[in-house]
Amino acid sequence: MTYREAIGAALFDEMAADTSVVLLGEDVATDGGVFKTNAGLVEAFGAGRVRNTPISENGFVGVALGMAVMGLRPVVEIMFSDFLPTAGDQIVNQLAKYRFMTGGQARVPVTIRSIGGATGRFGTQHSATGEGWFLGLPGLRLATAGSAAAAYAVLRAAIREDNPVIAFEHKGLLARRGLVERGAVAEVGRAAVARAGADLTIVATLMMVERSIEAATVLAGEGIDAEVIDLRWLNPLDWPTVLDSIGRTRRLLVVEEEPHAGGWGSLVISRAAREGLRLARPPRVISLPDDIPVPYSPPLEDAILPTAASIAAAARELVDR
Repeated sequence: MTYREAIGAALFDEMAADTSVVLLGEDVATDGGVFKTNAGLVEAFGAGRVRNTPISENGFVGVALGMAVMGLRPVVEIMFSDFLPTAGDQIVNQLAKYRFMTGGQARVPVTIRSIGGATGRFGTQHSATGEGWFLGLPGLRLATAGSAAAAYAVLRAAIREDNPVIAFEHKGLLARRGLVERGAVAEVGRAAVARAGADLTIVATLMMVERSIEAATVLAGEGIDAEVIDLRWLNPLDWPTVLDSIGRTRRLLVVEEEPHAGGWGSLVISRAAREGLRLARPPRVISLPDDIPVPYSPPLEDAILPTAASIAAAARELVDR
């Protein structure tokens, strides 16, 4: 199924399995939602469980917190990841801290579906992934979906989690097709090895997983065996899988669709250094520029994004080819 269909299937299956699961957000109950990820849900479960909200992210994320502590399991759709900061107070000061402040007496099973990423020509205010914005926040789970299979299994795991989760989706992947195991539920905090390899480790998320696999396919034809890790979860991050791979290949390439400053790639490189891993070459990073927002111009947007070609070029340098 497509990435879009996988999201809808995960929502349908969780809502069918658990009557406490509700969906709310801007236009989620109108024509299947803006990105058609919610098609058929309001018809199947009714307007009481699939609810349109005003354009007030901080308000309806706060409503979701109230729903959660009263026994519901709300899923909130943020139409564009760029609008996550408008709900910043509820996310940072309420959702992430509420369970701690109650001494564990209250569960906060809120899932925020955040739809982001470039390639759609949506311009500077509608093209961020937002992955790195909440990395240093205890109490908040961060999930990413880099394939249709992940979009399904990771979202189901996020909805079942008793702590708040921001689940990042990529609108550039919505039409991508892939095999989806209906009924699968991912393990919280477990990365996926998207491609096994022995010569270097490429760590990526969201659309960069697809582009890293494309690069690895090209490299394989040149005799370079690249391992591609789809992190899936940034908090908790699957350090055993990541560090084991880096330790074996002794070469690390980080590929992220965000500025490297403050991003998850910095954490991976820092942890590898702290663990004393002896790399054959200094780690490389392919990311967005630190000083340029995502442009609206299609040629400029394409120019700043990591590509399969730029990933492959960096990999060749790491293995001296």
